Amino acid sequence: MQEKAKTVRLPITDEQIENLKAGDSVLLSGTILTGRDCAHKRICAFLDEGKELPFNLKGETIYYAGPCPAPDGKACGSCGPTTSARMDSFAPRLLDLGLKAMIGKGERSEDVEKSILKNHSVYFAAIGGAGALYGNAVKKSELVAFPDLLSEAVYRFEIKDFPCVVAIDCHGGNIYKRK
Repeated sequence: MQEKAKTVRLPITDEQIENLKAGDSVLLSGTILTGRDCAHKRICAFLDEGKELPFNLKGETIYYAGPCPAPDGKACGSCGPTTSARMDSFAPRLLDLGLKAMIGKGERSEDVEKSILKNHSVYFAAIGGAGALYGNAVKKSELVAFPDLLSEAVYRFEIKDFPCVVAIDCHGGNIYKRK
C-alpha cells in the first residue's frame, strides 16, 4: 500500500526538513522562486560583482523551471522541471547563502550532495514530462528579476499541492543511490 503524501508548507522550516526522508512523496504549497541556467549565472555574476540580489535567497525554495506564458484564466502555462545537474556548479554557493530547498529532475553531483548535508537543506524531484500538471499547481505568478531572460527570468510562484518526491534529504538519503 502506498503511503499518503506529506503536506509541506513553504517557506520550508528546518523542522520540516529534518522530518523528510529520501523517497517521501510530498505536496508542496506556498511560495517558491523559479530559475534555470541563465538566472543562476546572473545571480552568481551579481554576487561576484558585490551587487545586492533583487530578491532574498535565505529560506527560499527554487524550482529549476522556465514557465511558458500563461493562457487566459491561468497564472502560468506549462512549467515542467529542467535537468538539475545544469545548476550543480551554482547550487553549493546558493545553499551557503541560505537557500533551503531545490526542485528539479535527475541526479545531483557529489558537491551538491555534500552541500545539502552541510546546509541542512533538501532536494525535491519533480516529474519530467508533467509540465501541465505543475503549471496548474501555480495559483499566482510574479516576475521578480531579470525580465530580459524571458521564461528564464526569476519568478515567484504561489503553488498549491505541487507533487514531488524527496530525492536527497538532510541525512544523506538519496533515491538515486539506493541499493
